[in-house]
Amino acid sequence: MTMMLVRGETLAILILIGGFLLLLLFRVPIALSLAVASLATGIYLGIDPAAIVQRMVAGLNSFSLLAIPFFILAGEIMNEGGISRRLINLANVMIGKIRGGLALVSVLSSTLFGGISGSALADTSSTGSVLIPMMKKQKYHTDFAVSVNITSSVQGVLIPPSHNMIIYSTAAGGVSIGGLFMGGLIPGLILGLAIMVLTYAIAVKRNYPKGEAIKKEDIPKIVWDGVLGLFTVVIILGGILSGLFTATESAAIGTLYAFIITFFVYRDIRISRMGVILKRTFRTLSMVLFLIGASSGFGWLLALLEVPAMVADGMIGFSPNNFVTILMILFIILLLGMVMDMAPLILILTPILLPVATSIGMDPVHFGVVLMLALGVGLVTPPVGSVLFVGSAIGKISIEKASKGMLPFYGVMILILLLIAFIPGISLFLPDILGQ
Repeated sequence: MTMMLVRGETLAILILIGGFLLLLLFRVPIALSLAVASLATGIYLGIDPAAIVQRMVAGLNSFSLLAIPFFILAGEIMNEGGISRRLINLANVMIGKIRGGLALVSVLSSTLFGGISGSALADTSSTGSVLIPMMKKQKYHTDFAVSVNITSSVQGVLIPPSHNMIIYSTAAGGVSIGGLFMGGLIPGLILGLAIMVLTYAIAVKRNYPKGEAIKKEDIPKIVWDGVLGLFTVVIILGGILSGLFTATESAAIGTLYAFIITFFVYRDIRISRMGVILKRTFRTLSMVLFLIGASSGFGWLLALLEVPAMVADGMIGFSPNNFVTILMILFIILLLGMVMDMAPLILILTPILLPVATSIGMDPVHFGVVLMLALGVGLVTPPVGSVLFVGSAIGKISIEKASKGMLPFYGVMILILLLIAFIPGISLFLPDILGQ
């Protein structure tokens, strides 16, 4: 009887995971693949399909998830209203005169824009569409221009407010969003600084040009416009850290501020564009919520079949050394990040790897930051790195050539990932200080 039960569980796991992977091979959308594999497994186990659907709906029944549509909407409003151009100008005022100044501006503008969009893809789509052609025009190598822009855009998944952090918080069972936001801030800035150092070194070696001088009379307006946009982040983080607002309430107030600044202060676009902005927001939101719901049912079945416990026992049994276990966790995340997109992997890997991480003493906030950065590397890694695709399309360069130019940047990203993974204090310093 016990052997039959074990065989039944093994086949159920095969249907769940194998079915999901098989559907992906047939190019079925990820969210639909998760839902179909979950329903098929439930039917095999004799579970009422309605119960699986209820689990999917329950996964969306979270107040903190309301912050996601507000963050997406705020980013869309600011992007449509020309915030990316203003932040590029602000970054140019700060560091544009240095050798390779335009490339350094690309990194700094990604740092600033990441604090508004929370998305690497949005960052590359907006700042990259301006800066990559500009760098090409000033005789920067195309693969370098693309590499700098897409690599620095990964800061967006770490620097608050990152909506991927909210997805992780939900998948992890309610880890503090404020703690995650603060936990990702220093690692994000370190990543940006490291990319800047590499960018400057390459710029000096290749004798790339310095940036053009900006008229002194234009500087006050450039700074003012940039600071007005960045104040969105101050409202969101200030509300959360002060305890005045929840993450959702801060996101809503930040969105209202973005609306006022874009349509009544910047006034680059008409209020009629709001319909287009809402349409794009709803399209993105529908995909995200469907994915979260489907992943909730999938994760519930994983827990029911004790897959996370099996993985934890297997990894810890392979080596009792925590150092080796962390390397194994990183290897799994990086490998899967090369073939799947970020959001579904957060939802799939968190219930599996978080128990492993906590069993060796990793704080959930620390693990969340490591997960974000490791999956961020996947966004710029072939064969399915979405940010790599967008950057290559903007630069009009093949994926192969862009990937070759990325090699030194991959090295820096992996180095920073290892640094953050093995030194928890980098991620936990601010959350501990601020009591998040």
